[in-house]
Amino acid sequence: MDKIINFKINGISVEAQKGETILTVARKNDIYIPTMCYISKTTPCASCRMCVVEASGVEGFVLSCNTPPTEGIEITTNNAELENERINIMKLYDVNHPLECGVCDKSGECDLQNKTLEFDIQKQNFSARDQARPIQQWGLINYDPALCILCEKCVHVCNEVIGDDAIEVKFGGYSSVIIPKNADTLDCTFCGECIAVCPVGALISSDFQYKANSWELSRVPATCAHCSAGCSLEYETRHMGINGADELYRVKNNFEFTSLCGAGRFGFDFDNKATKDDAAFHKAVEALKNAAAIRFSSIITNEEAHILQLLKEKLGIKLFNEDARKFAEFMKSYSSVSGKLHHSGSLDAIKQSDAAIILGSRIATDNPGVRYALTTAARHNGAKIVYAHPMEDVLMQNVTTQMMKYEVGTEEGVIALLASAILSDADLDESEKAFFDDLDLGYIYAETNLGEEEFSLMMKSFSRAKNRVLIVGNDLIAHERSDNIAKLVALIEKYSDFSIVVVPREVNTLGVSLINTLDIDEDIIDVVGYNDNGNFVISSLEYANLSVPALNQQEGTVVSIDNRVLPTNAALGFDGYNLNDLANALGIHKKNTIDYTKELNTNAGFKDIEFDNLENFLSKMGDDVRGYLLDEVTCQADGQLEELDDLPEFNGTIIYHADPVLQFNAYTNKTKQLEKDNFLRGSAQFSVAAKISDGDIVDITFGSTTIQREFKLDSELKGTIALNPTFDINVDPSRYRFEKSKIVRVM
Repeated sequence: MDKIINFKINGISVEAQKGETILTVARKNDIYIPTMCYISKTTPCASCRMCVVEASGVEGFVLSCNTPPTEGIEITTNNAELENERINIMKLYDVNHPLECGVCDKSGECDLQNKTLEFDIQKQNFSARDQARPIQQWGLINYDPALCILCEKCVHVCNEVIGDDAIEVKFGGYSSVIIPKNADTLDCTFCGECIAVCPVGALISSDFQYKANSWELSRVPATCAHCSAGCSLEYETRHMGINGADELYRVKNNFEFTSLCGAGRFGFDFDNKATKDDAAFHKAVEALKNAAAIRFSSIITNEEAHILQLLKEKLGIKLFNEDARKFAEFMKSYSSVSGKLHHSGSLDAIKQSDAAIILGSRIATDNPGVRYALTTAARHNGAKIVYAHPMEDVLMQNVTTQMMKYEVGTEEGVIALLASAILSDADLDESEKAFFDDLDLGYIYAETNLGEEEFSLMMKSFSRAKNRVLIVGNDLIAHERSDNIAKLVALIEKYSDFSIVVVPREVNTLGVSLINTLDIDEDIIDVVGYNDNGNFVISSLEYANLSVPALNQQEGTVVSIDNRVLPTNAALGFDGYNLNDLANALGIHKKNTIDYTKELNTNAGFKDIEFDNLENFLSKMGDDVRGYLLDEVTCQADGQLEELDDLPEFNGTIIYHADPVLQFNAYTNKTKQLEKDNFLRGSAQFSVAAKISDGDIVDITFGSTTIQREFKLDSELKGTIALNPTFDINVDPSRYRFEKSKIVRVM
């Protein structure tokens, strides 16, 4: 048990735990200490000195942001001397800082502006020769060095949380500026987190610049709709004109504790425009009455999924969603060994970990929230991170301590080797011992192209770890041997101290898998597509027979990677019909879609709570108070491991379906700011194997599908696997993402 330190702040008795500073303890106890450069989620920048305090027995001032308390010490946070110190600091900050607050995008929410007023700075005792500092245009981000106060927040968050490590301070006294690191222009994933943490208007969204003042915008708390991380965000809207509708201006996040990727921050304009089309609505009702099945996407709310389940039961039809069905089958096999319905880990568990394994996912682009959690673990805990995948990923190189590069298709063998190494001393039952005794390790090592020494190195690096996590992705869920893979994953959790995080593909794959009874998708006629393919399409995307609202136009809930039911709200209105209107026309009556929130499947861990009673905020110390955690559900643990199947071989030209940075699906594809990088990208080795060259237009055939792409030679890729994006084409997200392909140059 960690020792508790007792001390006083302003005469108030307080307690500190190991790792806490004077500032964090003060904040926990609602004691105000001003800061300018401090962010809770990074190590202290310690550049502003606004947080200075007095400590008994210590000469001079103490930085509260990076100083831990000692037993019995007495801290003073405010007196005449401290006030004078802070006033002088503010005067130095204000030296030659432009005063055109009326046109600055940060005005109204600017820390410098607020602190200048707080300390009543009415005159300036310092001056410095002003310099010409041109604005730098870095794509989605603009940097104005004339406004920059060199707090270094942006540098810390880019390095310690995001992992891009793309900017640094160019020191030169009064001429110091922020510059791209080892590059002429900004080369990063454009998450925009530097914009979020900037206390002034130095870093700003190029699209938002000069469009609105903060006090003109209304904030709508919501949940990001692009991946399963369930990131908290706020849509900011403004009413346009007397008769105009609301318009989305930007997205913000609580940067003290949360982060957003670029898709979440800049890809917000995926709303759907429509009016009530009565003819199309009646055709949709008739199509549903005559349908044999509904095929739908996991990019929907839990309430919509529940309505679809009611329609299935009412109409006696089938429900198709291979993404959620395969996820449900994976978790069913997992539960048959673990005895629990839900996986045990979370993003917070990843952040707190000191050892992590990622298997079966190109995690940096599949789920940036997981990447940021891993970066936090690496930077703050010194976590050892093993990245197991057939392809290296340059975005993970900053945090990966060991790369395990295995052969495509051999995931069942890889997880068996992992389980064998991790559980070598575990107290297994007889059938489990027999499984590992019967493993032909020589064959598995040879076919996976992994060596015994790699697992020995991993176990050695993990030897002192106390918080371990195994992260598994869609390559395992979609694998033809996913049933046995899931059981091995659960076995690791059951007999070791590893917590498990299963990463779903879409924003609400997990929720749909718990709510809907899904059928195996069949190639049949009379299928209604809901945000998916069908003979009659009801969708929030283009070319729909009936338009319905997108996720940023709806109230409802989704289930995140943390097994947390999260509320989201409508940022914009929608003038057309929705799924609940169709259900009402078919005899399933509720006034509003969110009336179903309290009726979600309690057998799967949902709670009988009305939507309007769900909380949607972070506490003052960053605790996630949004929605609720699913109740744990116990299952019968009667699953038996199967003998490993022969490991497959993937020869020739292989493509891997993986979207580029900032893209996830058709919704991010329709946004204005996000780059549409839809090239087939491969290495020089792949180029030779496929007999194509940089810039060639090629036909790519996989399965029964043929698409056309331009080929780009990518010096960061190695081997004979090329990256094929899917955000602009319709590829079933449940497919195993490695594909044997035929690639032909178009003459």
